[in-house]
Amino acid sequence: MAAAHRTTAYQREVAERNVEAILDAAEELLQSQGHANMSAVAAHAGVSRVTVYAHFPTWTALLEGAVERAVRQTMTALQSVHPDDGPPVEALDRMLAATWQHLARYRAMAAAVAELLSPEAVTRTHQAAHHTIGALIERGQADGSFRTDLPAGWLVTASIALVHACSDEVRAGHIDEHDAIRILTTSVRALFAAPQPRTERGHAEHRTTDHPGSGWAGPWG
Repeated sequence: MAAAHRTTAYQREVAERNVEAILDAAEELLQSQGHANMSAVAAHAGVSRVTVYAHFPTWTALLEGAVERAVRQTMTALQSVHPDDGPPVEALDRMLAATWQHLARYRAMAAAVAELLSPEAVTRTHQAAHHTIGALIERGQADGSFRTDLPAGWLVTASIALVHACSDEVRAGHIDEHDAIRILTTSVRALFAAPQPRTERGHAEHRTTDHPGSGWAGPWG
């Protein structure tokens, strides 16, 4: 009985080690070549194609497994900046910085995800991130830091879309890598910002129109 238990434990350990090697190989091939297939992954991981197919029956399943692991690692990075501590706006900045730093190594994978994974699969692999960002948004809505005129779920979806859009723009060469985090943080902050009270806007507009020489550029400025 003990021998059988040791055998099962050893087989489980070998299987887990093979899965990690396969996922490492897929990630490294995507990073270095921008593409991969099951045969290339098997050769790079040092396992047989049969072993790869035993754990991941299709390339899509393998890619989804790699994304799930990447998201888990990103979530570890997010938790390390303590999103539940301090003012929500400051926590948001920390989370975006941690996300962007971690996302840099997964840009090639993101391109494959956009091309090959279904929206349902993407949503499934990002559930943990949705939950963490959603909790921060609800905290910010509760204390007035974030807007409440839009659903928290929409703000989560839109902010994640902005992260991926910024990554796409960097990859396409439209945004400089060194300027990306500033652009991303400014955009998400603006998305989450609580609307300015109408009375304050009205006073600001009144003051501006009273002093046309103070920089007002007219209706198209």
